[in-house]
Amino acid sequence: MITCRQLIDFLMAYFDEELPGQERDRFEEHLAVCPACVAYMKTYAETIRLGKAVCQRPDDPVPPDVPEDLVKAILAAREKGSS
Repeated sequence: MITCRQLIDFLMAYFDEELPGQERDRFEEHLAVCPACVAYMKTYAETIRLGKAVCQRPDDPVPPDVPEDLVKAILAAREKGSS
């Protein structure tokens, strides 16, 4: 079985469906016994969802469920990247 730290290292590959079968099985075995990692994975998935929602079309209004701190961080990153 993998550790919590290894799970976090593989999280992006898991969501992108790029984990090979055996690693995916070990990943899911860990999730079956670690509620903390399940909770972390849910927040990670929500972060991805919100990020995609914000970036869909730049002229669309920001959805009301997007945290204001996240909007500010995205705008700051855009400004930093354009300078």
